[in-house]
Amino acid sequence: MAPVIPPAIPDKGKTLRDAQTLRGIEALAQAGLVAPERLPALEAVAARYAVAITPAVAGLIDPADPRDPIARQFVPSPEELVASPGEDADPIGDVIHSPVDGIVHRYPDRVLLKPTHTCAVYCRFCFRREVVGPEGLSNLTPAQLDAAFAYIAGRPEIWEVIVTGGDPLVLSPRRLAELIDRLEAIDHVKVVRFHTRVPAVDPAAVTDALVAALKRSTKAVYVALHANHARELTPAARAACARLVDAGIPMVSQTVLLKGVNDDPETLAALMRAFVEARIKPYYLHHGDLAPGTAHLRTTLAEGQAVMRALRGALSGLAQPTYVLDIPGGHGKAPVGPNYLEDGAVEDPNGLRHAYPPASA
Repeated sequence: MAPVIPPAIPDKGKTLRDAQTLRGIEALAQAGLVAPERLPALEAVAARYAVAITPAVAGLIDPADPRDPIARQFVPSPEELVASPGEDADPIGDVIHSPVDGIVHRYPDRVLLKPTHTCAVYCRFCFRREVVGPEGLSNLTPAQLDAAFAYIAGRPEIWEVIVTGGDPLVLSPRRLAELIDRLEAIDHVKVVRFHTRVPAVDPAAVTDALVAALKRSTKAVYVALHANHARELTPAARAACARLVDAGIPMVSQTVLLKGVNDDPETLAALMRAFVEARIKPYYLHHGDLAPGTAHLRTTLAEGQAVMRALRGALSGLAQPTYVLDIPGGHGKAPVGPNYLEDGAVEDPNGLRHAYPPASA
């Protein structure tokens, strides 16, 4: 059963899609996504963490299914206000690696550039949930952007700039073109990567103008799409991705391993195959970060390794992501997939172990 999206008159300067995005708990209740009796508890969650669900996402949610994997990602839960040991407002240590506003420089040859902290939708497991949304950090000012680009320009070791946020594709094509042009002027930057949910959660926003803005660079431009369930790759989402890929923009995927969403081999395999069918190369499967109030969505590492082990051999190599953990405290990503080589024996996809090198005849 699809929810009813209430009609809305767009505000001046906003698109119809903007006007129909569900913002706040009352809007979710009016759309039939939450029961009225849940409003008081969920208002407390919305007072702390941003809420926004686009029409494209709302249309995927089955309100009659208490375990709906799309709702679990986007509809608030009272469990978000339950603190668990080890959780941190900055779980992967962005702040300690931020030399100037809007820049995170954790690895030698690449930086994150965060021009906005606004998203088209707000994930209930977001590791930046304390800083995104209307009450979070604002967009970078012109002076802050100047300082961020000066930082990049002054460090020739920076080969790649990863534009993230927030979600950079919520910016207008004009603003995206300005970002691209400024990076184009920095000779040592060779690769620009945009991390986004927009092609899946607001496919109509991937317009010819947006694609042209990304294509105006002579540098290698990539788009990394975040999606966590195959249902998110609707025909409209696949068409939006095709507009990017057909324009010569390669796409890779990002997925977060989430309890009750994609933490079984069948569901995860369906998602990875859907990516490949849409010409998106599976890239990272992230273990859930220790963001506040997200314990109900996190698996254990052992559970994640078991899922990855089940995919090996059963799923094309094209569709295999790398399972990674962002080490708390800002120490970077580490692969945490299962180990197939131990004590001179290697394990095959059927679970059988073989000596290597093989014993001579």
